[in-house]
Amino acid sequence: MLLNFSFTNDAVGYIIDGDYDVEAIKLLEEELLKKFQKFDHVSLYLEDSGIESFSLSSIINTMIFPFKHRGKFRKVALVTDRKWIHMLASLNDVFMKAEVRNFRIEDRQQAIDWIEGEAS
Repeated sequence: MLLNFSFTNDAVGYIIDGDYDVEAIKLLEEELLKKFQKFDHVSLYLEDSGIESFSLSSIINTMIFPFKHRGKFRKVALVTDRKWIHMLASLNDVFMKAEVRNFRIEDRQQAIDWIEGEAS
């Protein structure tokens, strides 16, 4: 399941639980493409809220989509306790023009504050 919510006009958040499969990634990409039509740059908050399974294709798409739209992201906050996801995000950070930060679940409020611009 993908739950989305907005922060400010150009920031959006997604809480992901259940299966992170092709269907979930397509929904996420569609929502982001809508934001890209409205704003030059988008800040993104992603939270792992008990993802049960990951498909290989969703992980690959998660790496390709930000690269294809690398000029559109301002900030990306990735909130998860899974170290391998933090590592993948670090690799993605090399190819993106956005500032990407990893946060643990217990630090979600810091991630929200950072996306909203209240914390550096």
